[in-house]
Amino acid sequence: MIEFKNVSKVYKGGKKAVDNINLTFNDGEFIVFIGTSGSGKTTSMRMINRMIEPTSGQILINGEDIMKKDSVQLRRKIGYVIQQIGLMPHMTIYDNIVMVPKLLKWTEDKQRESAERLLEKVDLPKEFLSRYPAELSGGQQQRIGVIRALAADQDVILMDEPFGALDPITRDALQELVKELQVEMGKTFIFVTHDMDEALKLADRIVIMQNGRVVQFDTPDNILAEPANQFVEDFIGEDRLIQARPNIQTVDQVMIKNPISVTPGKSISEAIRLMRDKRVDSLFVTDDSGVLKGYVDIEKIDRNRKRATSVGDIMIDKVYFVREGTLLRDTVQRILKRGFKNIPVVDNKGRLIGLVTRASLVDVVYDTIWGEEQEEELTTSSVFETTSPKESNE
Repeated sequence: MIEFKNVSKVYKGGKKAVDNINLTFNDGEFIVFIGTSGSGKTTSMRMINRMIEPTSGQILINGEDIMKKDSVQLRRKIGYVIQQIGLMPHMTIYDNIVMVPKLLKWTEDKQRESAERLLEKVDLPKEFLSRYPAELSGGQQQRIGVIRALAADQDVILMDEPFGALDPITRDALQELVKELQVEMGKTFIFVTHDMDEALKLADRIVIMQNGRVVQFDTPDNILAEPANQFVEDFIGEDRLIQARPNIQTVDQVMIKNPISVTPGKSISEAIRLMRDKRVDSLFVTDDSGVLKGYVDIEKIDRNRKRATSVGDIMIDKVYFVREGTLLRDTVQRILKRGFKNIPVVDNKGRLIGLVTRASLVDVVYDTIWGEEQEEELTTSSVFETTSPKESNE
């Protein structure tokens, strides 16, 4: 548990960066600080590991005042990810990952096991351990930055706008990864961002700050439903979705159950026959246990029909999915922003259980996205319907 008790930070000249805030974060929560530039969000987060020290008040971690701890020892127990990644260019990926475990005197075997285990969690091969940061892409380097913060098994992880410099696709993928790691490992994540979509997607609770003060501290759904004031309303923006149907919250409520799928061993002819019978142009590929492995579409089949014998030979193994229980507003944003026709839904074991399509979302977002536009079209249509062809030509 992390507690802020009447915490303020005042710089020379009397400028208050943080003004008497009181907050409590529970173990295993994903907390997001958000606000305009200069609102105090980054200062608040950095006071947790004493990168910045509070002027007054107390910050407690599990009931212990951080000001009574050695600052170096404190920081070794708190993971930290910065926007610039901060990998040491002259050190291998392995040495970057195990920096803190080495300082903590872990055995070489324990260091190696931690590095390999975490690398596997972020879908990077073990061969990367011997490479240098310059040999990796920006997204791959950011993944290393994330697992480096987790390598010493710290209970608290601070993340200072870690994805701000990444392209949208890489950023989306890393957001999904970080949330999955946080839930799986049960760590407390404290995350700073300027992006409300990112906050809504990741947070269990959001701290909205303005001029050094906490304006609202609540769950994403409560903030969307009841903004504390006009500042919060403006910060959220009118384009946030799922306001037309607030009773629908998760993908489970709108997904098509038991979508059509095929196993990798099926022949190309069988896949084509199934597509024709079900009137679809793509199939999800699952193993015998139903775990989602990828997908195959008619274009891929057409290009490789003569040289491929089975679905597994040509399936595309990079498929964007969401897990059951995912908030529907996040899925809507992904579909609309990235142009997906549909998104598969998997359970906690990765088994395919459903499919969210653009069509299944129409009722949910109709009034928010197309309502006014459709109303205008209907009005225009009515005008044309009451106008004869001769009159319209004139």
